[in-house]
Amino acid sequence: MTMGPHAAPLRGSLPPEGVDPAWGGPAPDRGGPAIKFDDVALTLGQTDILQRVSLRVAGGGVHALVGPNGGGKSSLFKALLGQVPHRGRIALEWPGEPGVVGYVPQALAFDAGLPMTVLDFMGAMCQRRPVMLGLSRRWQAPVEQALRQVGMWEKAQRRMGALSGGERQRVLLAQALMPAPDLILLDEPMSALDEAGMRVFEALLAHWRERRTTVLWIEHDLDAVTRLADRVTGLNRQVLFDGPPAEVLTPQRVLALFSNRHRHEEAQAAEEVDA
Repeated sequence: MTMGPHAAPLRGSLPPEGVDPAWGGPAPDRGGPAIKFDDVALTLGQTDILQRVSLRVAGGGVHALVGPNGGGKSSLFKALLGQVPHRGRIALEWPGEPGVVGYVPQALAFDAGLPMTVLDFMGAMCQRRPVMLGLSRRWQAPVEQALRQVGMWEKAQRRMGALSGGERQRVLLAQALMPAPDLILLDEPMSALDEAGMRVFEALLAHWRERRTTVLWIEHDLDAVTRLADRVTGLNRQVLFDGPPAEVLTPQRVLALFSNRHRHEEAQAAEEVDA
């Protein structure tokens, strides 16, 4: 989730069907930060959730994390965001002054019976003014632009509880566009998307790559990772492989990654941290 003025354009690319072509102002020159994880470890009770995780995420690229449920992927995000205590060092290497960090969680937990519209939700994410008073003038154009960018402007007055899972996921993507992030963390953003939503997501990845935004992306769809990521890390408590998807996502490595399961109690403990 982010705070700020506007989303930037996707220059040289066409928006997906149903998405407004007005993507915003010029792309920044500096790009997003690199991220360095150095011997990062995380323990819950007597269970090691992460063990000496060391890897580097290049600035301005799309870096995917893959691995089994309970393997520590979301826990690594939480350590990066400072939400859980950890050992080791995590450093953001900004090319200049620190910029904006956006975060898109795997799912949105809320009371589906609440009379909260999409606009209300977007307002709650970006302004201090009570949403019952509507969007402030400052945020009206940025919110409209972000919702158009994900193809949800036509449903801006619909209750959040009436949306499909894929539509709610698009709204989560929209809130992360305000302002345009320099670093974006995506926790399985494709899990609930339909075919149209997939096209929106792929256009957003192209948009962030054009802006040289750093994208760190948790994903289970290995075909999508192979097509869309610049680099991929296999994580199951520790780093099992790291490199370009076409080179490292071999059948043998994938089998080893997903067959090396934790004991039931270990996976359960990891999911408590990932939740």
